[in-house]
Amino acid sequence: MADPKYVRRIARLPEVFHLLGAFPDGLAVVELARRLDIPSAELREDLLAYYTADMVELSRPEVLEFVGPDGTEDDPNDAEIVRIIDPRPTEEIGVEYVDAGELALAYTAARLELDAAYDQDLADAVAVLEETMFGESGAATPRQLPATEVLGRLREAHGTGRRVRIDYSRAWRHGVSTRVIEPYRFVQTRRGWEVDAGPVDDGGRTWTYLLSNIRSVEALDEGYVVPDGIEEILATQRRTESVRVRVPFGARWAAEMYAEQVTVVAEDEASVTLDLALLPPLRQRVGLLLLVAGPSAEVVDVPALATARAELAQRLLRHHR
Repeated sequence: MADPKYVRRIARLPEVFHLLGAFPDGLAVVELARRLDIPSAELREDLLAYYTADMVELSRPEVLEFVGPDGTEDDPNDAEIVRIIDPRPTEEIGVEYVDAGELALAYTAARLELDAAYDQDLADAVAVLEETMFGESGAATPRQLPATEVLGRLREAHGTGRRVRIDYSRAWRHGVSTRVIEPYRFVQTRRGWEVDAGPVDDGGRTWTYLLSNIRSVEALDEGYVVPDGIEEILATQRRTESVRVRVPFGARWAAEMYAEQVTVVAEDEASVTLDLALLPPLRQRVGLLLLVAGPSAEVVDVPALATARAELAQRLLRHHR
């Protein structure tokens, strides 16, 4: 586990760079630390961690230069002065630099780890990623339960036939809602554990909830009876549709995450064509997959889904405005 202060220390780098930007010839590390009211040794450690980070795959341009009093390059471990050599340094910091696919991959991996075992430091890091991607946070609070504990409580309620009140962060819409559900069946997918739950609505539909999005669980005294024909209802709602997409090799993980089944159709030096078995909501799922896979990702077939990414991007833009 990283230093508990890691997220906060990386988050202050934009302030460091902003201050350095006012001094084209650089600033003494000791003076820079004094202006920021942090220990100079700690500041040098943060700058070195950034300066020496392995970012070969991301092709990050150099941003910092360590020099001596005469202006010539010096050993970063001992140099008195640090200066900016890139006109837009803050664009090269951490998650602000990586593309949507890399950011989403980091977020997904962190969320799965957090679901397995809650850790406050990891939760803080997930909150930073959420704020970066969605402009808000709140999913990773100290009150949030690990998915394993949510699963245990829901299974207990299922076994005793009791309804459950949950606070749920919706997967396809903004915000958290409170709902009373009847847990019918539990399914483990690439996205983690999910619960198919009622009550069945007037259209004969149930609902599927990601356990990682459930914030709280409270078993109620109200009982429920599993309706007749529920297996057929659930099978219908988990019936997939096939969509063919072409994505960069580096974004294949997105297909593995959002599809129930992935079949390789063709591949070349830069991309791979895949047949995906996708659950509803189909349009939203395809839009999200294409958005995180990057601008070169495209729908090969079904043509009607080709605009799903643009539609999702427009909705996100309207929301964050």
